[in-house]
Amino acid sequence: MNGTKASGDQGEALAGRYLEGRGYKVLERQWRCRFGELDIVARSPDGILCFVEVKRRGSGSIGLPREFVDGRKQQRLRQAAGLYMGMHGLDCPARFDVAEIYGEKDGGLRVVYLEDAFE
Repeated sequence: MNGTKASGDQGEALAGRYLEGRGYKVLERQWRCRFGELDIVARSPDGILCFVEVKRRGSGSIGLPREFVDGRKQQRLRQAAGLYMGMHGLDCPARFDVAEIYGEKDGGLRVVYLEDAFE
């Protein structure tokens, strides 16, 4: 496994624990389809289906992690989410969130969670 994949997996695991600690139920991790991958699919405490894109950047990175969820990426996420909902027969409120994972100088990680990051 390469360093980027391991780093991404670590960030996704942290984001999953972050969500569970706030009452979310994680339904899927790394769900793949022809449109790409949904990092995390979770149900919020109030019943909203959340498609969570996890973005990790190191302490020396330029730009905010959310800036890497550009229009093309958003379109692929929308398509994947539609397919996921259709395959699971879901007709419920849904939203797209971004979990930003920041590497700290001390080696720790922190999560900044953005609900309803895009339509």
